[in-house]
Amino acid sequence: MHIPISKTILSKKDITEVTKCLKSGWLVQGPKVKELEIQWSNFTKAKFSLAVTSCTTAMYLCLKALGFQKGDEAIVPAFTWISTANVVEQLGGKVIFCDIDLNSFNLNVSEIEKKITKKTKFILPVHLFGLSADMDPIVKIAKDRNLIIVEDAACGFGSFYKNKHVGTFGEVGCFSLHPRKSITTGEGGIITTNNKDLAEKISVLRDHGAVTTDLQRHSGPKPFVLSDHIECGFNARMTDIQGALGYSQISRAKDILKERRFIAEKYYKHLSTLKWLDMPFKHKEYVHSFQSFPCLYKPKEINIDSILDVNRKRNNWMETLNNDGISTRPATHAVHTLSYYSKKYNLKPKDFFNSWAASLCSISFPLFNGMKKNEIEYVANRITEHKI
Repeated sequence: MHIPISKTILSKKDITEVTKCLKSGWLVQGPKVKELEIQWSNFTKAKFSLAVTSCTTAMYLCLKALGFQKGDEAIVPAFTWISTANVVEQLGGKVIFCDIDLNSFNLNVSEIEKKITKKTKFILPVHLFGLSADMDPIVKIAKDRNLIIVEDAACGFGSFYKNKHVGTFGEVGCFSLHPRKSITTGEGGIITTNNKDLAEKISVLRDHGAVTTDLQRHSGPKPFVLSDHIECGFNARMTDIQGALGYSQISRAKDILKERRFIAEKYYKHLSTLKWLDMPFKHKEYVHSFQSFPCLYKPKEINIDSILDVNRKRNNWMETLNNDGISTRPATHAVHTLSYYSKKYNLKPKDFFNSWAASLCSISFPLFNGMKKNEIEYVANRITEHKI
């Protein structure tokens, strides 16, 4: 038996919608992208949704549209995918890392204010693995200190905080449609905002700075009249092929999310007695979407003296599971330990210890739509059989 960490299952409707798009001859950003955007707004309750080429692109465009300047500082969790930090660097800014809470893998809100300087302009909270960051105190800090929130909601589709969908707390939210996400278009991203002027600016920036889209122009009375370009923009447009796939999938979003939560609950039930494995944080005010199922492996207390030994044991266990046909992954990486950032900012792993610990001691287990009952039980049994 081989069980991957993730798998993309396409329905007949998904394939039909993509085929219809291919046969239509309209392959660039068009009617299917628009339909996806409308349905995304309906689901998240954001007033505006804009489809782009990736979540990384989404964050870059949002920072650009919000006036991010060279030399500006942005607070970023040290434990996240590297793109959260990269967009700040690409715009000439300075990344200010902040440590995480090991219980949630999200920003430790008690550390945020210590990181704020006169140059701090943005906070980029990440809703890792489908669990919302603790947004109330983050919103309060941003309001009190006149900071702008750009939510990295790459994993956040279907995630709620106090009955409100993530990506709707800050000025903008940025979502990923990568194949490991609940809804995928292969590569792709969605921006959400409640600010009409900002939505219009981002729409212009994603399309070379044009005020009129190809679809608007070709559908209008004078398709031969080229658009004016009011910004120095980018080509960050999602294709209609991707839009068709995303639109088809979001039409069954509730079922997709229900299945993922069902699988997660099976894990909770099977693994609840394991004292050496911390499973994903649960709380009545958070609705987890389970983009993945990241756990903290702790056969002993994790501290500066034990961390490398715990990491060695985790890696050996991951190799054993791989030999048993079970794919696992570290939850994600500690960005401050990666070569570019550690060298540029002269950072040591222990500078953000919880992030380092999460990187070296976390383990994510298979979770994907279409995962069979016997596969869930096989994974759970192999985990419980582990001798620490």
